[in-house]
Amino acid sequence: MRPLASRMAVMSGEGALSVFAHARELEQQGRSIIHLELGEPDFHPAEPVIDAVQKALKEGKDRYCPVAGVAALREELADYLLRTRNLNILPESVVIAPGCKIALFLALMALVEPGDEVLFPEPGFPGYSSITLGLGGVPVPFELAERNHFQPDPDEIAAKITPRTKILITNSPGNPTGTVYTGEVQRRIAELAVKHDLYVLSDEIYARIIYGSNYVSMLSYPGMEERTLIIDGFSKSFAMTGWRLGYTIAPTHIVPALVMLAINSYTCVAEFTQYAAIEALRDRVQATPRMVREFARRREQFVRDLNRVRGFRCASPEGAFYTWVNVSDTGTSAEEICRIMLEEAGVAAIPGAAFGLSGKDFVRFSFASSTATLQEAVERILSVSSAWQGTLARS
Repeated sequence: MRPLASRMAVMSGEGALSVFAHARELEQQGRSIIHLELGEPDFHPAEPVIDAVQKALKEGKDRYCPVAGVAALREELADYLLRTRNLNILPESVVIAPGCKIALFLALMALVEPGDEVLFPEPGFPGYSSITLGLGGVPVPFELAERNHFQPDPDEIAAKITPRTKILITNSPGNPTGTVYTGEVQRRIAELAVKHDLYVLSDEIYARIIYGSNYVSMLSYPGMEERTLIIDGFSKSFAMTGWRLGYTIAPTHIVPALVMLAINSYTCVAEFTQYAAIEALRDRVQATPRMVREFARRREQFVRDLNRVRGFRCASPEGAFYTWVNVSDTGTSAEEICRIMLEEAGVAAIPGAAFGLSGKDFVRFSFASSTATLQEAVERILSVSSAWQGTLARS
């Protein structure tokens, strides 16, 4: 047989999904598993959203529809971004996609030529580098270091910009660190983008899940309107993971390219889900603020409890719903700790190297589960922590 396309050899999977698959195998063997590996809220869409999708189906909204999305949803997104992020965008700048990954993939496909360099945060979402490599680009990481509170270092970014650099990816609040970029960091990144004529892909999927501060989009800074693409969706903020609804906010000169790629891939997003998304954005019952308040309570408890585990060191995230735990003091690798937790305690978490080499001393836990579940998870971890406490005692 002839070989597969060479791009398949350079693209990578996603650590969370690999751990999830192993955890499900153990469950099928009768094991009790606490799933803290996936970034999936344990909430469900608000009742008005469910009512809206049922109404849309009854009204026959299950046909082909405009490629960029139904006009009513694009208009509602413009209103939503004005209310929640103080952004003035045109409905014509919105392109609806079947999930944020597709939105990210097509945005990069529209921009990346072979050999183009793409700056991205590490540790970070694995798709940034994988998709770039698959398109023939060159992924260039900039580190989110613990010593810098996991903030990007604009000086490091500036030093890594070359004549081949075309795109700079930002992710605030970030996965896996939970970091919210400071205003000063974002301002300096924006200045670099303008100075070097870079596109910025601002991954804002966790923008509504933020604790104790107001969210500021990269699109808010001078000179960014013509070069910023926002990637966002409904999975996290509206607990609609399985609905596969995402969107790109793009400069108007890029929208036709995104539409052309949509025509050649998914044609359009399911019409009835788009009408339900309108109701989600309006959020008449304040489901998203209630969910975020609950995440905030879980965050406080879970961070406190994880710091009870000997060798674990965990700062409180500023956004998203992940704890990024430094386990270097255990004297045991993050991979081994995750293996012990899963196979001996039934707690699934992600070794940090899945998010880049700079994450090798960390473990990511999702706290998008109930308080009782999180408490039980920590008790299970404590029950097997003697596996690395012995190493600590000998050191």
